[in-house]
Amino acid sequence: MRHYFVLFTIGLLLAVSSCRTDFDTVASSGNLKFSKDTVYLDTVFKNIGSSTYKLMVYNIGKKDITIPSIQFKKGLTSKYRMTVDGMNGNSGKIFNDVTLLAKDSLYIFIETTADIVDADPTTFLYTDEISFDSGANLQEVTLVTLIQDAVFLYPKQNPDGTKETITIDGKNFEGFHLEENDAVNGNELLFTNQKPYVIYGYAAVPEGKTVTFEAGARVFFHDNSGLVVEKNASLHINGTTSTTDKLENEVIFEGDRLEDTYSFIPGQWNSVILAEGSTNHKITNLTLKNAVIGLDIKNQDASTVEIKNTQIYNCVQYGIRAQNSIIKGENIVINYTGLASLSCVYGGNYNFTHCTFNNNWSSSSHLAVNLSNSLAGATPETKDLSQATFNNCIIFGTNTNELNLSKNANAGFVYQFNNCLIKSGASSTDPNYQFKTDPVHYNAIIVNENPSFSNVNENKFNIEPTSVAAAKGNDAYLIPLDILGKTRTLPPDLGAYQSEVFKKK
Repeated sequence: MRHYFVLFTIGLLLAVSSCRTDFDTVASSGNLKFSKDTVYLDTVFKNIGSSTYKLMVYNIGKKDITIPSIQFKKGLTSKYRMTVDGMNGNSGKIFNDVTLLAKDSLYIFIETTADIVDADPTTFLYTDEISFDSGANLQEVTLVTLIQDAVFLYPKQNPDGTKETITIDGKNFEGFHLEENDAVNGNELLFTNQKPYVIYGYAAVPEGKTVTFEAGARVFFHDNSGLVVEKNASLHINGTTSTTDKLENEVIFEGDRLEDTYSFIPGQWNSVILAEGSTNHKITNLTLKNAVIGLDIKNQDASTVEIKNTQIYNCVQYGIRAQNSIIKGENIVINYTGLASLSCVYGGNYNFTHCTFNNNWSSSSHLAVNLSNSLAGATPETKDLSQATFNNCIIFGTNTNELNLSKNANAGFVYQFNNCLIKSGASSTDPNYQFKTDPVHYNAIIVNENPSFSNVNENKFNIEPTSVAAAKGNDAYLIPLDILGKTRTLPPDLGAYQSEVFKKK
């Protein structure tokens, strides 16, 4: 009898519990709560999918409810799509009889892919609402997306289904050559400020041609994309000084994810490559960020690469990697790079004045500046570093040592630092780093003093008049205007910025 009683009890409990189903709910009464009243999906380019955004819906009542419908106000024609607690509903647009337990929540994930013609012609905003229920119980959450028109540049598809490729350093990459008379885009070698440009794959400047970027041009690179300037071709970036934080006259290179969460993420695209044999490069007022290598300069030993008023941030490997090149740099700022902000290897000739080379990367091996006259695997392995001169510069970062001099006795190694602030952990007996007693290589050097930048985490490298770097420059190396176009006082401050009073963040 005991066994029958136990079986009866278990059966009764199972029967009672089985009566509790998802259908034991009441209709929603219009008292849902939402994590947001309006969901702002960040700016997207036309016909390019957005990131995914989350909306939380809460049932704060004591009863399980059924929401009769969750749908876009524009129905099946909406350019938005969503999933509701992992369900796709009708084409990701309409969901019926959605159960929400008492004191529980559900997740709605929202995306969009819209064309510029879908947006309001005056505001370029595309909007819709998510409607919960209807009639007296109707509740709505507004969706807003800014759609940007753009010029899209990408490899053509070959007849066999593969994509067009170009050759870089003996390897094939998806890419294409910019054309002066493209049937759709016209002159692709002139980047204007009329619309942003989005590049897929490598855009190559053909031999003998010059690509020009006008002041205010905006270029967005997709994953694994970049710009390569081929033999006898030239790069001219003609940005000018801006008057607002929008950098309206700056030329900007960055990844094509426009959401704020991507603002400081390195490695979203590859690099700007100045190939061996390319020539006559002039870069002015460029902001480049979130690449693998910012400027990759290869064997430019026949003409000078001029770089002025340029900022390079958040690169996986290098801000500038130069190989046996000639560079004249003024008012350059580089920060947050995985290996070195500036790396000049395999010899060359370099002159940097009023530059700020910082490295705030979180590793124990990164550098702000690396100089070397050798290159492993090259033939020959060494070449003369005929000159590496740094005037009125700041070389700093989070590591103990931010300057590396790698000499090979088989080639020349000529270097000089004048009126610079340098962070170094080198041994006091190392003959390469005798900052105070070696006038051939070092003059008026400030060692291991903090310049007190405004906010390195946000790439703000302004200094105050009280900074140890203020008024420590030499007039002989003066660049009259700083990176922002402000007049430098005498004696000048070190680095790319004229000092000013600011409130630290």
